[in-house]
Amino acid sequence: MTPGDRRLRVLTLVDGPPTQGGGERFAADVATRLDPARFEVTLCMSRWPRPGLGPEADAAVEEVRDCGVRVLPLGRTSALALWDWRPLFALLRRERTDVIHSHKFGSNAWASLIGTAARVPVLVAHEHSWSFEGDRVRRQVDRRLVGRCADAVIAVSTHDRRKMIEVEGIPASKIHLMPCGIPADDPAQPADLRAELGIAPEATLVGAVGGLRPEKAFGDLIEAAGRLREELGDVHVVIAGDGPEREALEGRIAADGLGGAVHLLGYRDDVPAIVSALDVAVCCSEREGSPLSVLEFMRAARPIVATDVGGIPDLIRDGEEGILVPSGDPVALAAAIGSLLREPGMAGELGERARIRQREQFDLAGNVREIEALYEELVAGSVRAA
Repeated sequence: MTPGDRRLRVLTLVDGPPTQGGGERFAADVATRLDPARFEVTLCMSRWPRPGLGPEADAAVEEVRDCGVRVLPLGRTSALALWDWRPLFALLRRERTDVIHSHKFGSNAWASLIGTAARVPVLVAHEHSWSFEGDRVRRQVDRRLVGRCADAVIAVSTHDRRKMIEVEGIPASKIHLMPCGIPADDPAQPADLRAELGIAPEATLVGAVGGLRPEKAFGDLIEAAGRLREELGDVHVVIAGDGPEREALEGRIAADGLGGAVHLLGYRDDVPAIVSALDVAVCCSEREGSPLSVLEFMRAARPIVATDVGGIPDLIRDGEEGILVPSGDPVALAAAIGSLLREPGMAGELGERARIRQREQFDLAGNVREIEALYEELVAGSVRAA
């Protein structure tokens, strides 16, 4: 079954807790679902705990522990605090870890260095997308460090896989294409957002989910909200999530006179219920990998408008499970949302097709099975395995 007929020791390395972003959430979801009869799992969070994350982060970490996964917090305070990595290196050497599965650029780079120094048999680097533009240093790190040290590199979209080969020069044989999935659960009961926000029961709700960061381009959705209200009347936009762009977005909302129409909900732990309450769900990002928010929309059978970037076309086919529009085009975004609001029959058909596609092709259980098989295959063939 495993070296010495024992469980494989797997260490999942991420920056922060599952509440930090889609990559962290996916990593924790997989770690907690690996077969405990075959895998002994540790989740190492290099930049947790740290101030300002809130009680929801603590609760999410406790949920991981409750699933039987050991948690190793390093509490790194800066990129230069090299000594903060000592507990991880010591654990890797002491317990003879079989696999490090790192997620996102920073963790992938550090795993390459520390995992190689600790002689860990298998290194799996999981990239959840980046812009592939500029940042020459990052390209070199990906090519010369991560690409060389990793035994496998997981790409979450065909777009990312192509760029890894063309831009970063990573050998195609090392790259495994694996779009993200989420549990194929039944849709949640809708949250009563209209009552919560004090708006009319018949008001239209358009919404988005994601961290308030520049690449999410929520300013485009705010501009689209103004256009939709001019054309269709009582349309409200809700955005669930928090982040460094909150103050700028609040200023934009005030400047456009949309204070009563665009609602920043902040971090929410009831995202499925919020999604189920939407008339149209939107992803307006400038770049994406395999966004969990879009998968949430699909699971809830919501009519979807999304930008035609990154891995989104792998999830949604234009005109079949949703409508795709160019990024950075609020006019096209508003027009697509408006078309779904005007034609509820078509919108319902698109939403139902999206639900079926998520259930059949993007179920988290499939990711877990594929990752388990990858671990076992790589360890069995590793020249570094003890």
